Amino acid sequence: MTPEFASASDTTRPLWLVWSGDPLPSEAGTWPEASGFVARPGQICLLPDGSGRVRGALMGLGDRAKAGRERFALARAHALPPGDWQLAALPEGLDPDQLALGWLLGQYRFARYKGTSSQGPGLVCPQGVDARRVVAIAKGEFLTRDLINTPANDLGPEALEAAARTLAEAVGARVEVISGRALLERNFPLIHAVGRAAAAEPRLIDIRLGDHGPMLTIVGKGVCFDTGGLNLKPGASMGLMKKDMGGAATALGLLKMLTGTGAAAGLRLRVLIPAVENSVAGNAFRPGDVLASRKGLTVEINNTDAEGRLVLADAMAYAAEEGPDLMISLATLTGAARVALGPDVPPFYCDDDATATALQQAAMQVADPLWRMPFWDPYEPQIEPDIADLDNAPSGGMAGSVTAALFLRRFAQGAGRYAHLDIYGWQPAAAPGRPKGGVGQGARAILAALPQILG
Repeated sequence: MTPEFASASDTTRPLWLVWSGDPLPSEAGTWPEASGFVARPGQICLLPDGSGRVRGALMGLGDRAKAGRERFALARAHALPPGDWQLAALPEGLDPDQLALGWLLGQYRFARYKGTSSQGPGLVCPQGVDARRVVAIAKGEFLTRDLINTPANDLGPEALEAAARTLAEAVGARVEVISGRALLERNFPLIHAVGRAAAAEPRLIDIRLGDHGPMLTIVGKGVCFDTGGLNLKPGASMGLMKKDMGGAATALGLLKMLTGTGAAAGLRLRVLIPAVENSVAGNAFRPGDVLASRKGLTVEINNTDAEGRLVLADAMAYAAEEGPDLMISLATLTGAARVALGPDVPPFYCDDDATATALQQAAMQVADPLWRMPFWDPYEPQIEPDIADLDNAPSGGMAGSVTAALFLRRFAQGAGRYAHLDIYGWQPAAAPGRPKGGVGQGARAILAALPQILG
């Protein structure tokens, strides 16, 4: 599915967006009041002409004081009848870029297994909006959603590699993949240990683009399915584990955005994806094992269900050896993050105040929320067990997202600046522009913040 805008023509009809309580456009006449239109969020009033045909429409935005409760209001306009529409005016307080993106995101459907969507309405790109840029951003988000929504039987490590290769070829990037026993030969013991029990070989996907400029490295967790390993998850907790590669999906979506918008120009880009399945078999890694890492730090395994930080650790240590100016890890890492902030707002961690401020401000500006949490040094002893350098799952159950971030930070040394996003990657209930299912988080905020961080 490709997001797109309509072209203006003689048959394009006007659409007015109306806040509750605001005066209605004079062109609407008395029909809206007679038909009970009160501008509830998403309420549509079709305006008839003298012969009964639709000549235009109003759509309600609700109470202006509650505008912050909804991100992509214009996605609700997909309830309009088929045909092409154009915004007649832009009410005060609305961002045209966010409106345009909301419309495009509202076009998304995951139809791989269940037919195709019917033809809906079209919208001419709002005035003043860079249509090419907004479409490129939506295309990146669509890729992320498609990857997360695809079940593990069709998106294991091999298929994730294939998707990465397809994107890399499309954008002119180079790809190297290290898989199976070659991971041990090349010193990626944690990636191999986590994925060795699965039928599909574990692998590290390495994508590079650009030869000059500041270096940005994105590391995305690619656990294509997570049973929990020998610390087996309950069935109810396993139901959404196809989304445990949401960090990888978001990283690939971000790469598509960077190249599609032209933001990749002047950067050296690297995307690293450790792609594995955390499965149960006789050779699965065990609770109590002590494993070596690429960095040389040893890790005591106190829970095989805390596998994401292990595969990220090897990939991040490899990335840090090159000294990137900025390294960002994206991962569906902890349930603790959801308890703290819910599904909509991923926490992020960053020691550099200027980078953190740029990320948080950009996140709010582009409606891709993030919330800064601390790398809290007093919790460092919690990840230091008696018999190894690090513990992958400290006991006690408190500050789980913070201790996971502290664990990852040990492997980021060498990068100029480092930020970690603990994303959810899933929309639990449908909302405008965000149908239930896979969703990207953080990519648009990173895209918007990069000029300030690396400029």
